Order: sequence, then C-alpha cells, then structure tokens
Amino acid sequence: MVTTGPTDRAGGPSLDAPLDVAARLLAELPRSPAVWCSGLRKRYGRQTAVDGVSFTVGRGEVLGLLGPNGAGKTSVIKILLGLVRPDAGEVLLLGRPGQDPLARARVGYLPELFRYQPWLTAAEVLALHVRLAGVAVPAGERRECLSLVGLADRAGDRVGGFSKGMQQRLGLAVALVGRPELVVLDEPTSALDPIGRADVRDLLLSLRARGVAVLLNSHLIGEVERVCDRVVILDKGRVAAAGTLTELLGRRELRLRLDGVGAQAEARLAAAGELTRSGGSFTVTLPAEPDATTVPDLVADLVALGVRVHAVEPARISLEERLLGILRAGGDHR
Repeated sequence: MVTTGPTDRAGGPSLDAPLDVAARLLAELPRSPAVWCSGLRKRYGRQTAVDGVSFTVGRGEVLGLLGPNGAGKTSVIKILLGLVRPDAGEVLLLGRPGQDPLARARVGYLPELFRYQPWLTAAEVLALHVRLAGVAVPAGERRECLSLVGLADRAGDRVGGFSKGMQQRLGLAVALVGRPELVVLDEPTSALDPIGRADVRDLLLSLRARGVAVLLNSHLIGEVERVCDRVVILDKGRVAAAGTLTELLGRRELRLRLDGVGAQAEARLAAAGELTRSGGSFTVTLPAEPDATTVPDLVADLVALGVRVHAVEPARISLEERLLGILRAGGDHR
C-alpha cells in the first residue's frame, strides 16, 4: 500500500493527517483585515450622520479618516467600537463580528474627549485600565508604556496636575497598554505641541512596523500625509474619496517662470499637460507618473523656441488641496 501523507506507528495512514493538513491550510490563509465595515448607516432624528460608509484597514496599515466637522468621522468610529448601534451595515474587527465583546479585546482606543480621575497617578490609571481590560500586563511593561509616550518621570504624579498635553500623552499610553492589534485614535494630537506631535508621528510609525493597525482621525492634514498609507475622506456622512496617497495625490505639477513665450511655446506647454498662466508664471499639470525625460525635453524645447527660463519647480498637489477640492466639488463619492 502506498501512502502519501503522515502514517501512524503501524505504518497505516495517520488519523491526525487531516487535522495536520487543515491546520497548515488555515495557517496559509491570509489574515482578515483589522477593520472591515460595509454599508454603515446611522440617523439621529432627521439628521443622517453616516450614510453607506464602507472601508477596510489592513494589518500593519495606518489609515487616516479625514473630513470637515460634522462629516461623520467620530460617529463611524463609535459604530466600529460598539459604542453606537448602526441602523444598517456590518462590522468586523480583527476577524470577529463587531458586536462580539471579544472583537474589542485587542483594540486600543483614544477618544477625542476623555477625563481620568484626578486623584489617581499616571501609573494607577494604567493599572486600572489593565484590570478593566482583563489582560495581564506586568508593572515593568506598564512603565515602558509610560516611557514610550514621554511620561516615565511622571508615573507617580497625580493626573489632576497634568497639562492638557500630558493628559493626551497618558491617553495614548492607555490605548497602547493592552498590547492591541488595532489602535483607534480620535484626534490624538489636538492638545500637543510640535514636539509632542512629532513623538506621536514616530509612535505611529513604530506601531506600523510592528504590524499593529491604526485608524487615525485627525484635523492635522500634514500629520496624516506624513504617516498614513491610505486615506478615507468623509463628507456629509458619505465616503467622498478613498485610496492611497499616491492615488489621491496623483497629479504632479510643474511650475515655471518664463519670458518670451510666444504662440508656439505656449502650445508646447499645453501639449505637456493642462496649462494655467498668470503673467510670466506657468503651471503645467503632468500625468501622475511622468516619464523621466518629460521635464528635460520640455525645457529644451522651450529654450530652442527662444524662451528664457528663469525657474522650473516640480511639485505635487498637497493632501489639503485635494481635500478642499473634493469638498468644494461636493465629493466624487468613490
């Protein structure tokens, strides 16, 4: 008899073989996204706060949630975390249904508005939240968490004497102390100075490097642009645009200061891309990924046509410009 799988001691097919194969196949399956939501809807009276929102956050990905005040960002976050019941839609957190309490066991959360008991020390706040989460985190690891957010030397100080920025740092420590696989941060840098914002940026990058997923809601567009892999833009409760920064900021611009631009030279500029002109300043919108020779060839042709080239400045549209363009246009709702 010929066997192709594991055998038992008697030489026959092992009864454990199907289990071994199943375990191997399960191990090879891709992990579920950290966040998966589809068709989320929520109304408060006549006001629709969330209208058909769908997106995912991959493992080890930082996703930014952007939009104006009242766009539905915080409502979406509360739905994901089970703090608000949606009128429609589905949520999976770390592969489990969102309504399952176990789905939130490995989720760290920093709300936009929070307050800790002022009579507790920073170390006691972490100890309390570890107990509430039901996880075993040694005291040394809790101290490391405070050190990570810059509060190592304030562990024994009462929270009532903390500045807003220090409380914000403590909130980050609370979100991270339970060894989360997903971290949800609602305006994490709102009370921080530039050094604090840089610290949070480094912290988010380190979380991504460790494979922790991050959902970041922030009004600081520059911070989102620095750390996020993808962005979801909400407007009036709907997804107005979504994609990687490369996809959303695909347009590249070439800004030139020129003299002596005649009809032929202007036609040559227009052939390179969408052209706008203000006196001697010209802006050409190039394809998302122009050929390496596009700009040198354009400049050479302009010089050959007698144009004096004073400045050539490549640029990419900023996330702020893209966001304002989407909101002013009413959103493309992709």
